Amino acid sequence: MKDCLKSANVIHLSDPDFQVLEDGSVYTTNSVVLSSGQRSFTIWLFNAESQEERELSVHLEVPAEVLNKRLHAEKVLSRTKRRWAPIPCSMLENSLGPFPLFLQQIQSDTAQNYTIYYSIRGPGVDRDPLNLFYVERDTGNLYCTGPVDREQYESFQLTAFATTPDGYTPEYPLTLLIKIEDENDNHPIFTKTVYSFTVLENSAVGSVVGEVCATDNDEPGTLHTELRYSILEQSPSPPTLFTMHPTTGVITTTSSQLDRELIEKYQLKIKVQDMRGQYFGLQTTATCIITVGDVNDNMPTFTRSVYVTSVEENTVDVEILRLTVQDKDLVNSPNWKANYNILKGNENGNFKIVTDPKTNEGILCVVKSLDYEVQQQVTLQIGVVNEAPYTREASSRSPTSTATVTVTVKNLDKGPECIPPAQTVRIRENVPAGTRNDGYKAYDPETKSSSGIRYRKLSDPRGWVNVNEDSGSITISRTLDREAETVRNGIYNITVLALDADGKSCTGTLGIILEDVNDNGPFIPKQTVVICKPTMSSAEIVAVDPDEPVNGPPFDFSLESSDSEVRRMWRLTRINDTAARLSYQNDPSFGSYIVPVRVTDRLGLSSVTSLNVIVCDCITESDCTTRSGERAGYADVRLGPWAILAILLGIALLFCILFTLVCSVSQATKQQKILPDDIAQQNLIVSNTEAPGDDKIYSANGFTTQAVGASGQAAFGPSGAGVKSGGQETIEMVKGGHQTLESCRGAGYHHHTLDPCRGGLVEVDSYRHTYSEWHNFTQPRLGEKVQLCHEDDNQQLAQDYVLTYNYEGRGSAAGSVGCCSDQQEEDGLEFLDHLEPKFRTLAEVCAKR
Repeated sequence: MKDCLKSANVIHLSDPDFQVLEDGSVYTTNSVVLSSGQRSFTIWLFNAESQEERELSVHLEVPAEVLNKRLHAEKVLSRTKRRWAPIPCSMLENSLGPFPLFLQQIQSDTAQNYTIYYSIRGPGVDRDPLNLFYVERDTGNLYCTGPVDREQYESFQLTAFATTPDGYTPEYPLTLLIKIEDENDNHPIFTKTVYSFTVLENSAVGSVVGEVCATDNDEPGTLHTELRYSILEQSPSPPTLFTMHPTTGVITTTSSQLDRELIEKYQLKIKVQDMRGQYFGLQTTATCIITVGDVNDNMPTFTRSVYVTSVEENTVDVEILRLTVQDKDLVNSPNWKANYNILKGNENGNFKIVTDPKTNEGILCVVKSLDYEVQQQVTLQIGVVNEAPYTREASSRSPTSTATVTVTVKNLDKGPECIPPAQTVRIRENVPAGTRNDGYKAYDPETKSSSGIRYRKLSDPRGWVNVNEDSGSITISRTLDREAETVRNGIYNITVLALDADGKSCTGTLGIILEDVNDNGPFIPKQTVVICKPTMSSAEIVAVDPDEPVNGPPFDFSLESSDSEVRRMWRLTRINDTAARLSYQNDPSFGSYIVPVRVTDRLGLSSVTSLNVIVCDCITESDCTTRSGERAGYADVRLGPWAILAILLGIALLFCILFTLVCSVSQATKQQKILPDDIAQQNLIVSNTEAPGDDKIYSANGFTTQAVGASGQAAFGPSGAGVKSGGQETIEMVKGGHQTLESCRGAGYHHHTLDPCRGGLVEVDSYRHTYSEWHNFTQPRLGEKVQLCHEDDNQQLAQDYVLTYNYEGRGSAAGSVGCCSDQQEEDGLEFLDHLEPKFRTLAEVCAKR
């Protein structure tokens, strides 16, 4: 039942005297006697995942002679004690043989009464590794055929069977375990070839440096995997500073004299050995690099204790001195970086000292100007510390290092002073050019006067003023406009440079306060107004006045138009001082309207703004704006002149080709030339156009065309030619001599053509009809026509009539096989050699292109 167990995970038997083993074999659980020579039971197989259940019936039948032999065997077994049980078995890995190597013998007590054959199954027999073990069928001797690696196979669990020659199994299957005994054939291996650890200098004895680890693939729990660690050598060697725990591999310090400033790195050669470290054990070595980490145990010290420097008075943001220190700690670490402080002499805040991050020097700078008349010399006391805190030993060993700096202040001739730096004057806007006014004034700090100082204009954004060089007064050169963009809050700023006789200078700002004049009328900045007609009947308009409020609102709004229609349709209602409501009085249609509105300020100055009022079918103003933008985007699409020229040339070439083909076919008809079926694909082109077309196009030939039925599938049939033109279609329909479209509409122009499928002449309607009329008329008749073409003369279905194919450049040598084909099998494409000159010329022109 091995195959049955692949899809079943629950098994039930109706007879408790039988059982199903894992390999699918069926065994008895008790001594079973088939007294009547037969017995039956049922096995149910159930799959819990798919909820599938199957039933299997088992029928046992025993011949009479076999039954007698088994009854005799049962009498013998009742007097014999069995000893069929697993026997411990093992073999050494990597055994040298000789092979086959005898392992043990398995025997059954039933061999005293039966001829017993022995067999085994399992890994190493019929599963990987195959054919590693075998058993002699008659003796039960178990052999191994080759060496085994325990690291690959720790043990093998085999199943032994004892059967009689006729297939009877007097014994249960025997589970036989073969254990592979370990051999010390694997060296212990460190997890890393090189270990790297860091320990801080001055660490206490017993501080953990790091831990190493090794693995051994031999059998755990044996001497083969009991490892011992040790240090073979240390470099630099004396004194010994590290030790290693033999079983854990933890490295610790044995001394507190680690000094990074003396030795920064140590290298250890370490060893691991199995067999508890005995001399015959296998061993492996590795390298351990221990870096001594830095601590702040060295304080920075100045290279000099006294410094002298000088600086000119009134000088700021300049470097006047660099101070250097020495520190034995690790360079560029917080233990080495210095922080400088001015301890004394900087009570007025004239100096600042910072650290150069690259050189670790202290940079002394002047940040506040010194006055020679007040102080000629300054003495500073500067101290230095590290960024990182000191260790307790360093703090108790040496005090903080300090240095004294003497700064001499040099006398310097002072330039003019622009005090205050920002000065203002008041001027009325729109004053005439040439108007003079007071300007900027600078002073000599020594004499406290403005004599001898010259002035120069540095910045004048709009070029409105000129500055007098001697007095600093200003002259208006252009009209002043308070509403200009460069004027902020009514103030126009210019920059003035003041110089003394020695060329020293200062810079000041002159702010011209422009007094407002009512020179700007109010206006409406938003000139497009949207009124959503379903939701609102008016819109608010807001006016602004660039002048000051005293010359601005309240505003007066009025309609400015001589057109009575505007005044009849629109009305203005004041909301507040700066806003009004524009509403319509009659129900206007959707569209755009121009409404001129005059706005007048409180002093009577006014201006007219033409509002573009859009009455729109929308909910919100943005809806109408979005749709307008989309239409504008479509309107922007234009065809360039070259695109138009290409379209016209293409249309002209198409008409030339069609005209040439019609003429060629007419001439060929006169010469009794039969055209092949496949030529229709290269002459009749179905095209659509959305532009106004020409007059009616009449077909003067009998070409077969492609008609499309209601199902949307195309089929070839002799239904005439249809040409679409100007949004309508001109249709030539074949439906007998009296059932044309014109019969529904009255007499029209008719002509006759040959129907190659049904025979005879057929009246053709060439009148021009609309698409809907053509569709309603042709759909039922076209379906009937196609159905008739599917039948031959005997009213039998001819499925090979409707053929869909594409012209691939040459005709078939066999011709057409359709029932309605006019092309004979012996006819080829010889007609191509007799084309008219016009068609040949056209072909040559196309081939050259």
